[in-house]
Amino acid sequence: MPVEIKDKEKFIELSEKAIECRVKKNKENTKLKLRTGKYLYTIKLDSDEADDVVGKLSCPTVEI
Repeated sequence: MPVEIKDKEKFIELSEKAIECRVKKNKENTKLKLRTGKYLYTIKLDSDEADDVVGKLSCPTVEI
């Protein structure tokens, strides 16, 4: 089961251990998914906030 994160700073911190980040854009929001060796972490953000967070991530990103 994926683990939903509410804090943007914790999500950015987890990206150091991640294999990749997937970005899925919807009409209302953007969902970011971090794949680590053990878990899949997700966060839902507005489009503007998501763009800021994607710029700070330290793992490769893939847009879906």
